[in-house]
Amino acid sequence: MKKEYDVIVVGGGPAGSMAARFAAEQGVSVLMLEKDRDIGYPVRCGEAVSKAGIEEFIEPNEAFISATIDKFGMIAPDGTEVVLPLEQIGYMLERRVFDYELAKQASSRGVEILTRAYVNGLLFENEKVSGVKYEYKGEQHELKCKVLIAADGVESRVGRWAGIKTHIDFREMESCVQYTVSNIDVDPNTLLFYFGKDVAPEGYFWIFPKRNRSANIGLGVSGEIGKKKSAQTYLNTFMDKHYPDAPILTQIAGGVPSSITLEKISAPGIILVGDAARQVNPLSGGGIVSGMIGGKIGGTVVGEAIKKNDLNHILTYDKAWHDRLGKRHEIFERLKNGIYNFSDEKFNSIAHAFSKVPFEKRTLENIFKTALINKPSLLIDIAKVFIIK
Repeated sequence: MKKEYDVIVVGGGPAGSMAARFAAEQGVSVLMLEKDRDIGYPVRCGEAVSKAGIEEFIEPNEAFISATIDKFGMIAPDGTEVVLPLEQIGYMLERRVFDYELAKQASSRGVEILTRAYVNGLLFENEKVSGVKYEYKGEQHELKCKVLIAADGVESRVGRWAGIKTHIDFREMESCVQYTVSNIDVDPNTLLFYFGKDVAPEGYFWIFPKRNRSANIGLGVSGEIGKKKSAQTYLNTFMDKHYPDAPILTQIAGGVPSSITLEKISAPGIILVGDAARQVNPLSGGGIVSGMIGGKIGGTVVGEAIKKNDLNHILTYDKAWHDRLGKRHEIFERLKNGIYNFSDEKFNSIAHAFSKVPFEKRTLENIFKTALINKPSLLIDIAKVFIIK
């Protein structure tokens, strides 16, 4: 290993791998440090993505695609189910394989990767981040860099150490829990979403199918709800009712930021990407594709800055992200606040109204319009998302 790199990336998830790859494609030296033993493990994700979302970065491959999704189902509190076709297909991933492939892709561009490297501090020169301190095989090391990219997840200690305000109100942190279960009967091509106070108040419950009669089953609720009744309790109640005998293969739990992007995601010598920057879609909680987009933008900007020998150029990253996805996430945040406070009666009425619409005329745009018909300002936001491209 070198004593100094142009770029060091902390975190080997999709956002980190993309940041490393796109920086390396600018011809600069890049090292990616991952604290865990394996890239892609442990998996903390629902694993659903859009086809278009991943095609921007990698060719879809059966090795990491567990199911192809072409329908979306909504189950109201009274049990009314409405299924609608998706305009663009999606995929269920095998994240362990997918993340591994993204890292291999980065390494093919010249990125060096070191796993089991636990970053525990930063180096500074003239109040600018200039490197990292990390532990590897029980020994402490230091490495210098021109720019550091923090892709270390929602907790982002790295960003906090650099003086970036990474705090999030607990009410905007979704409490999530998920089981991967087998030997159940589910439609292998449909994502199912349950709504209502008994299954996921101020959030939603999901069943995402995977291959061989298996599925990811979980939910997310607001931090405020989670303080009163745990997400785990809601999930166990659902499982006892619907799938009491289903073998549970894995269990994961954690927090998912359900807020807009941090006010600042760059500072002298450092940028934040992915969950560390709060680049998660605040409406759905999905962060794979948006994190990859953030990584691509960030890695490209950082590589350009080093090639130009103008490190202040990294400060343009905030605007580049906002123009690509950040402002859309602000719209999703407003839609989330409008929808997640619906009563069970409101969810039921939406399902009843939409069940009368012919299948071929059902769209996500129309279901949002039906849901928010009495909220003119949010209807404008829907137009911005679905009509104004």
